[in-house]
Amino acid sequence: MYYIYHIPGKKIGVTANLNKRVTKQQGYKFGEYEVLEASNDISYISNREIELQKLYEYKVDQQTYESLIKSNNKMKINITEQTTTFPCPSNKLKGQLMDNLGMKWETIEGSFEINTDTIPWIVKNVKTSMYNNDRCYIYNKAFSNFVLEENNPNLFNTGEPTVFDMIRDWAKERGIYEKGDSKTQYVKLMEEAGELAQSLLKKEVPAIQDAIGDMVVVLTNLAYLEGMAIEDCISSAYKEISNRKGKMINGTFVKQTL
Repeated sequence: MYYIYHIPGKKIGVTANLNKRVTKQQGYKFGEYEVLEASNDISYISNREIELQKLYEYKVDQQTYESLIKSNNKMKINITEQTTTFPCPSNKLKGQLMDNLGMKWETIEGSFEINTDTIPWIVKNVKTSMYNNDRCYIYNKAFSNFVLEENNPNLFNTGEPTVFDMIRDWAKERGIYEKGDSKTQYVKLMEEAGELAQSLLKKEVPAIQDAIGDMVVVLTNLAYLEGMAIEDCISSAYKEISNRKGKMINGTFVKQTL
């Protein structure tokens, strides 16, 4: 999905990752920017971005988002289930990566991107092909583990109050744990799931984000009422899926069976 975002008084841009592009890189939290449109059609979204930049009288990009993405995809990589292979010797890889900033590719372990955060890891962990010294490769699973840690550093064990701690404090102050129970929280979860379904059908991105956030709040409270921590539930689920193999079928990941 591609999103056209608007930072009032500043700019209009396009990204496939709002959190990384707008929040982490540019420093704007949701509420300080708005999503104008969203689409899976990169050609439409690229042309629409230019139209909106003109309409709002912002600086107009000289190169469309689509052409920028395509121009950044010059390097012909080879992707297998286990590895991603680059068409150059390892001692020349860093230069090739810098020339292809923004390049993305899909593997069974997830989506990868060449950027200033991932280049140092790739260069450090790349291995020369045993069959061809002019080619080098990385292991997709190891790269996926790095990307996950990079995007979620010390998520639950920072020593500082987390968002889950703040949710629990909020719930305690309002008597949810003292007077509520798991059944009422489950009913609340179904209500929020219904709102999420409506938002998805209407393609209302802000409402989708709100509904997902509300469901996380309810799940945090439900876990607490059952004597659990939401963090442990998430960690347990990730441990279960982290080594799972499978493939995409009709838009759904189907795990591999023995």
